[in-house]
Amino acid sequence: MTLHRITLNDGADLDGFRRAVRRLIADELAPQHVIFTITDEPDLFGHESEGEAPPVSLPRALGDMIGLVVCHRNPERYALLYQLVWRVLNGERELLDIPSDPLVHRLDLMARAVRRDLHKMHAFLRFRRVGGEHLERFVAWFEPEHFILEAAAPFFVDRFRSIEWSILTPLGSLHWDRETLVLGPSACREDAPTEDGFEAGWLGYYESVFNPARVNPKAMRAEMPKKYWRNLPESAAIAGLIQTAPQRVEQMIEQESTMPTKRKPERALDAMWDQEPKSLSALNAVIAEAGPLVPGATQAVFGEGPAHADIVFVGEQPGDQEDLQGRPFVGPAGKLLTKALKEAGIDRDKVYLTNAVKHFKFEQRGHRRIHSKPTAGEVKHYRPWLMKELALIRPKLIVALGATAVLALTGKQTPISRSRGRAMFGDVNGYITVHPSYLLRLPDEDTKRQAYEAFVADLSHIRDLAKADLKTGELPLAAE
Repeated sequence: MTLHRITLNDGADLDGFRRAVRRLIADELAPQHVIFTITDEPDLFGHESEGEAPPVSLPRALGDMIGLVVCHRNPERYALLYQLVWRVLNGERELLDIPSDPLVHRLDLMARAVRRDLHKMHAFLRFRRVGGEHLERFVAWFEPEHFILEAAAPFFVDRFRSIEWSILTPLGSLHWDRETLVLGPSACREDAPTEDGFEAGWLGYYESVFNPARVNPKAMRAEMPKKYWRNLPESAAIAGLIQTAPQRVEQMIEQESTMPTKRKPERALDAMWDQEPKSLSALNAVIAEAGPLVPGATQAVFGEGPAHADIVFVGEQPGDQEDLQGRPFVGPAGKLLTKALKEAGIDRDKVYLTNAVKHFKFEQRGHRRIHSKPTAGEVKHYRPWLMKELALIRPKLIVALGATAVLALTGKQTPISRSRGRAMFGDVNGYITVHPSYLLRLPDEDTKRQAYEAFVADLSHIRDLAKADLKTGELPLAAE
């Protein structure tokens, strides 16, 4: 049989790959009969006159993997992805649930590499100011390992929407004028400024928060690989800070502490705003400005949902995917929650989802970021923000997902096994149930199935409680 050649754009040609897959599947062409090549002048099949092929329905997880892997620099990425698509559409619908499969394993490693590259770009890109007094623009230089520029663009547009900026890389450039994002050609390091007037202040701040008693060069290199150092202004200060760390520790020991011996988390809000926020967006701005209590998080993860939702779900803290995407409940536990909500007849888009702690706390193990449970002190630190958030929403019903959420809402450590069910959080009706991540940790499938059914039953009762409260002002008795 004749081999069919598919020619795609250099870089991450996601649209071209999608069109190719639709045509290949429509023509029932197996992977062994297709060759993918990359060029600057693509010509897909050369017969556009045949029109668009019909769409192909794929599992969401596969669509997410394709979106990541097309950004990888491996020239085999498109051929490997088409093999996966072909197998999924030809009798192996659950293939992605088999991580030991060689093809799945290889593509998962590629997706992880792209995800890490995105995380590094979010964390280690630094803008520098250029232009005169009336023409202010910010320019950054970054050297990604993969073709992630377009995938990273929404993060920077959302975070720096109100300023004009450019991101220059050897693989292309991005330019934002406060309204329109333009993808441009590749650039050289010399095209970007090497310093600006703000850096002196930033270096002073960095040096002031550097803790000499916790110097760990190996951990620092794991968090901030050396390949990024030459693009980070703070890297110029690191060698001196490490060298003087022993002397600074001795000075700290000799000095009498001027900090209060007991922190008062309930006063955290008063110290962070001049005027009390009157809206969720104003509150979120305060949280973003304050930054994480424990260093490491990429960004604050705010609540999501209608500003005056009838039901608010409170979880523990963001996970790895939530930290990267800036949205609550989008990781494995979030997907399980979405599934359970749907089965219980609750529209996720009509409830408000948030967390007791607004930043991701984790332990670095190799290239993985492993969730680390927040301490009681950390929960108390974030509690004023959560209380203000709930006061602005004014829900009819508050649902605590897990023991950390209960601690944040009540100030007391309470086992879920004893408190599960109806509750009162202040003067607001509440309900206590397990966190969906608990279901993911259960050891066997039968136990997971029973626990999941109980969780869906809880959500169904929550649905009924909210409806009864809205219609009559009275709540039915809790199920035994």
